Amino acid sequence: MSRIGRMPVEIPQGVKVQMSAGVLSVEGPKGKLSQAIHADVEVRIENNLGIVSRKNELKKTKAMHGLYRKLFDNMIVGVTRGFQKSLLINGVGYRAEIQGKSLILNLGFSNPVEYSVPDGLKIECESQNKIIVSGISKERVGQVAAEIRSIRPPEPYKGKGIKYETETIRRKVGKTGVK
Repeated sequence: MSRIGRMPVEIPQGVKVQMSAGVLSVEGPKGKLSQAIHADVEVRIENNLGIVSRKNELKKTKAMHGLYRKLFDNMIVGVTRGFQKSLLINGVGYRAEIQGKSLILNLGFSNPVEYSVPDGLKIECESQNKIIVSGISKERVGQVAAEIRSIRPPEPYKGKGIKYETETIRRKVGKTGVK
């Protein structure tokens, strides 16, 4: 049995969980999320615990068992605490700022790059070199952070570009000039 899938999901006070017609809905203080559940996976709510079980022992179903349990847990965490990713900008003259519903990035291109903030997410600039993406959906927060990073990924020689705060860039040595 899946080690992750067999663990029950604890449902805290103030969070409503509802399963209807193959769709799992979770509503909490920060918002509401829903996720379609595959027919081979079953979700039951008993005594403030969410239990995810599988209906057969096929390899694909075993893989989905742990996946849907973790998606359920991420939904609970999202509507109670939320998720956030931090990005750091490194480079001379590189900076970011928020103007209305847009993130303006000056990254050494001839013109500034404008990234519009998607609905349901919050992007803030703690400083000119630090961007924080936050929201209730772990998937959407990660996707938006990856899209912002892909505008100017870090390069290995000087480390210039946008990187995750926890990411380490493997640096390369440039040309030595010796023949």
